[in-house]
Amino acid sequence: MPIPEDYPFTRYLAAKKSVDDRALNYHVRQSLVQALPLAAPEAPLLILEVGAGIGTMLERMLEQGLLTYATFTAIDAQAENIAEARERLPSWAGDRGFKVRETSQKGLLLEQEGHRVAIELEAIDLFDFLTRERGCRRWDLLIAHAFLDLVDIPATLPILFPILREGGLFYFTINFDGVTILEPVIDPHLDELIVSLYHQTMDERLVNGKISGGSRAGRRLFTCLKDAGAQILDAGGSDWVVFSGPAGYLGDEAWFLHFIIHTIHGALEKHPQMDAARLAAWAARRHAQVESGEIVCIIHQLDFVGRVSAGGYLSA
Repeated sequence: MPIPEDYPFTRYLAAKKSVDDRALNYHVRQSLVQALPLAAPEAPLLILEVGAGIGTMLERMLEQGLLTYATFTAIDAQAENIAEARERLPSWAGDRGFKVRETSQKGLLLEQEGHRVAIELEAIDLFDFLTRERGCRRWDLLIAHAFLDLVDIPATLPILFPILREGGLFYFTINFDGVTILEPVIDPHLDELIVSLYHQTMDERLVNGKISGGSRAGRRLFTCLKDAGAQILDAGGSDWVVFSGPAGYLGDEAWFLHFIIHTIHGALEKHPQMDAARLAAWAARRHAQVESGEIVCIIHQLDFVGRVSAGGYLSA
């Protein structure tokens, strides 16, 4: 494929679905399955996904048979992500044998034998949503997929957990944890500098004037979750590994790699410690390596599943 001229984020989210599918930790998922309460038509699971993007985690859970009777609320601050989810989900579900019915401007109902899943899609800021829903609804399961490493985790968890019912579960996946590998090496010193400075931009990211996220969010979640009163039931690696096999890169993963290179370039092109011309040449070489099928990308991440009690704090 030619080097892209534009990089819509919705396409990135779609392109990385297959990457995430391979990466998500099987044992952590199985621990979630074992911990989930039994759902029934009269007692559906109440599930909330924050930072839901275009709905790929919902699709994945349906594909894996994790949702039988459920109400799945998916929120994202970006209206274009929710619009894309609303556009793609009906045809995706219909192709898999679900009867699909629109229930409102925000909702869909998916039905087939043994399954009834109501979906609520809403473009709304997380903190506005939490303020609105406080004292109104409690969920059985909270999902945050490739999201927590973008927010102030110690400040966010104590606000998130009270929306879970007592004994409610969380499933926090694809949390970046400080390792970005691109092979083959172009220039050892330059490659190391670029990755180091790129991680530094994550550590210095500001949202509303406050540090948000970080390049070692995955490992820090062990402490942050416990400090927020959560019990970790399982955790494990969920590394992205993207390489060109006999048939080339899978699906749209070549475009995914172009997006990663474009993102690194964009984050550093005005960095005071980076020579712009050397960075541009490095990015051009990396894009060319995608086209030739040479580049291998490995990014380390962690998945977590756990439980909270009333108000987000475990009982003694």
